[in-house]
Amino acid sequence: MAALGWLTPRKRSATARSVLAGEAAAEAGLKSSQEMDGVGAAPTGIADPAVPDFPVFGDARAAAFFDLDNTVMQGAAIFHFGRGLYKRKFFQRRELARFAWQQTWFRLAGVEDPQHMQDARDSALSIVKGHRVSELMSIGEEIYDEYMADRIWPGTRTLAQAHLDAGQQVWLVTAAPVETATIIARRLGLTGALGTVAESIDGVYTGKLVGEPLHGPAKAEAVRALATAEDFDLDRCAAYSDSHNDIPMLSLVGHPYAINPDSKLRKHAKDREWRLRDYRTGRKAAKVGIPAAAGVGALAGGTAAAVALHRRRR
Repeated sequence: MAALGWLTPRKRSATARSVLAGEAAAEAGLKSSQEMDGVGAAPTGIADPAVPDFPVFGDARAAAFFDLDNTVMQGAAIFHFGRGLYKRKFFQRRELARFAWQQTWFRLAGVEDPQHMQDARDSALSIVKGHRVSELMSIGEEIYDEYMADRIWPGTRTLAQAHLDAGQQVWLVTAAPVETATIIARRLGLTGALGTVAESIDGVYTGKLVGEPLHGPAKAEAVRALATAEDFDLDRCAAYSDSHNDIPMLSLVGHPYAINPDSKLRKHAKDREWRLRDYRTGRKAAKVGIPAAAGVGALAGGTAAAVALHRRRR
């Protein structure tokens, strides 16, 4: 770990947690990737012809790192996962209302709200506490088919495939649980996933995290740790994200891409002449988010769900 003596105690603690979370994610990701060898499903249905501008074929020291939420997949994986758990009666209606509202906000704003994301993670940890990791992995496979498979952005998926075709490793890097991220990576035929690591003892979740959620600086630490373990040259690597929260990860590599960017990332990318790609449609000028019609639909649906649940509890 790099020397942290020059930092204030609070910043030193936050940095140490980010490093711990990043190293734990890299360790878990490598372990899962080894287990995935030979079992990844071949991707189908790629419709977008866009490919990266640079991948060098046969460059084993280059890799690509993709954020998940709103970059590879529409919406947030943890919310879709929560919806699937509710269907299986893991929690009550009041928790569903919270998930519905958080997902509505995420889709409408097109950006991550830290408090909403923290609430979602706290809810998820309390829900899975006491359950076996193997149980959640099995259920996660079903939830992917039910709620996630048809939400993959074809354009981003094509970008990932171009790196794979060039002989490069491709990793998801996300604040979603590493188990959920691993399932998605396997289904898309990717190398592996770096995600938030929930503590487990003897295969049972304790309800605690290892370090902190893999978010912001922690993602950069995870990529750095993985690059060290796999001997990647970060100047030859690429990273893709929609969120300004991932600027630390994007700044770490030689080929950063802004995909479906929020307003802050769009400005940052333009200022630094990073490549931009936007696969959303129907977006109004000067607006960054999901299509207007979809946003209204999500808001109406989320509000209706919350009202209906409130009435049922009365």
